[in-house]
Formats: sequence, structure tokens, C-alpha cells
Amino acid sequence: MSFEPAREDRFSAGLWCTAFRGREVFGREVRGELDPLDNIRGLAKIGCFGFNFHDDDLVPFGSSAADTTRILKDARRVMNETGAFCGMATCNMFEHPVFKDGALTSNDARVRAYARQKAMRAIDMGAELGASVFVMWGGREGLEVEASKDPIEAIERYREGVEFLANYIHGSAYQMRIAIEPKPNEPRGDIFLATAGHVLAFVATLDPSVREMVGVNPEIQHSRMAGMNSVHEIAQCIEAGKLYHIDLGAQKPSRFDQDLRFGSEDIKETFFVVKLLEESGWDGTRNFDVKPYRTDVGDEVFDLIAGCMRSYLVLRDKARRYGKDREIQQLVAQLRIEDPELADLSEWSRDNAKALKERRFDLGAMSERRLGYQKLDQLVFDLLTGAR
Repeated sequence: MSFEPAREDRFSAGLWCTAFRGREVFGREVRGELDPLDNIRGLAKIGCFGFNFHDDDLVPFGSSAADTTRILKDARRVMNETGAFCGMATCNMFEHPVFKDGALTSNDARVRAYARQKAMRAIDMGAELGASVFVMWGGREGLEVEASKDPIEAIERYREGVEFLANYIHGSAYQMRIAIEPKPNEPRGDIFLATAGHVLAFVATLDPSVREMVGVNPEIQHSRMAGMNSVHEIAQCIEAGKLYHIDLGAQKPSRFDQDLRFGSEDIKETFFVVKLLEESGWDGTRNFDVKPYRTDVGDEVFDLIAGCMRSYLVLRDKARRYGKDREIQQLVAQLRIEDPELADLSEWSRDNAKALKERRFDLGAMSERRLGYQKLDQLVFDLLTGAR
């Protein structure tokens, strides 16, 4: 079976992924610079037609308005030549020293104002290239010294910043939504809005006029850094109607943010992520936020994304086989016990509450029911390893 990506798969990757030069806290860059336009061409060539960018990934920091217009025009030309599309734009509010102690949550009102200015410019760039999502990752929105920020005040500042930018998008008539990306830590010791649950709770407090515009961008790696189940985080976002974007990759639990190739760790959990996305009917881009190894050279940075796409397609095929496997589906079906009478009592009314309180349950029979989880889990293992 062929696992070649197609345009309709809507795979995308951040320009910062393939452009990553390998620099980290213990070592300098090991690769040369990758021109952003060549980056877009390289992704399209391997079948990844979607790209995402930070403002500074595409337009060098400090560029004039004229240079910005020219670069965006060149990017649009390459998009037309290759069939590439821009799925998401975001703003780098973590790299410049001015953001060393936060951007939208900084104690310095001047920094907060500049962060909004920079974000508005990034939104304009994204709109120019057709991005439908603006991702907000608050990499510097946190602290190391607890006494340095009042956390309540910080969240209030965060809310004001998000609402300001949402109103800017709405007022500009851009067809764009905001997706907030949670992360528990790194580069800050602690980051505000650490998990998808934090973001969902935060979004619920936004002004109703912009609340529908704002959702979540969960990332598998960030979820696993906190020791959580990424399938459940993503599912909660889908159930709430707030999965506006997603970052796929791989991560060893409780480590620094590794951004490993999608599928390279915990194949079972990764399988259930793919199964969830496919069976839920979620229609967003399947975006990869990953980094090449420092040992990669030349075009191997594109092998990384090619591998991510292949892994997704392999697991998508496994998910389809799971749905057609008679023995697996028989076990899954047997897990569900429905009772029409209880279904009628599930709707609230005083009479239903009274009837439910008086109902007798056979706890012995309920407790002794076989569930067959050992067999079910083994069947999933066999399916994923090719033994089935």
C-alpha cells in the first residue's frame, strides 16, 4: 500500500522546523541558513503543501514596510508556483531580549504595548498569505521567581491582550481565529496557561463578543512534558468545539521539549491521536511541529517532515483497519450496556430523580461482568505491530 501524501491530506509544517539550525544550550548551529522561500518550495516538493510561520521566520526582524511588502509578494508568488497554502501564522514574542520577562503579561506596560504592536503586524502578514488561524504561544508568559508577578494580575493582562488582538482581527474583517497554545514550562520555569484545560477555562472568561474566535492549539509534546495523556487533552478540545489548530510530534515523557518526529515515540498513544482526529471528523490541518536532529545534514531536514507524514498515513490506515476488524469491534460493542428505561430517567425532572433514587441495581452482576480489556489491548498491539 502506498503512503504518499496528497494535497487533500492537508499536512503542514512550521518553517521554523526545517529551518532549525541545531543550536541549543550546549552547542552552536550545525547547519547553514535555509531561505524561507526555498523552505516553502522544499515542503511542497515532498507533498507537504501547508506551511506555518512566525513573523520573523519569513520577514527578518526590523524589516521596513517596503521590504515586508516585497517579501510577502515573493512568498505569494512561490505559493502560486507550488500550490502551497499558509495554514497558520504566529508571532515571535519570546526571542528578542525585550521579552525576557514576558510579553503580554510583562510588568512593563511598554513591553505589553510593543507585544500587541508586533502581534498585529504578524496578523497582517498571516492575513496577506491567507492564514485562517493565528496561534498564540506564550513562551515568555511566566516566571522563575514567584514574587516577581502577581499571577492574578498576569492572567488579567493576558486576557486584555488576547481580547485586544481578537478585536483587531474582527475589526480588520480578517477570516482568522486565535488558537492559544499551552505549555507547562520551558523556556520559563513556569508558564501561564500550562495545559489545554487551563486554556479552555481561560477562554470561558473572555468577553462574549470575541469568545467564539478563540480556541486551543494543543501540542503532543507539551502534553507529555506534563505527564498527561495527549489523546484526552485533544478530545476535550474537540468536545468543547475549541480545537482550532494542532501541533503533532513526539516526546519522551517528563523531558525538555524534544519535538521529535511524529510517531517516533509511544506508537500506541500516537495511534489513538490519529484515530481520534480521523473519526471525530475534525477538518483542520494536520500540522507538524518538530525539529531535525543536530546530526541531520542537507535535505535530511525535509526527510523529517516526510517521515511525519508517512507515519500519520500509516497510522490512519491502522485506524481504518481497527474500525473494520470484526473481533475488535465485537469486543468494543460488548462493552456498552444500554437500558432504554434508564435513558428515559437520565433527563432531569423531579419525577425522574425520584424514580432513580428508588431504583434497585444488581451490584453483584454489574461488578462481575467481564470486560475483556486484556484481550482488547493485545488485539490493538497485534494490529499496530503487524501481527494481525
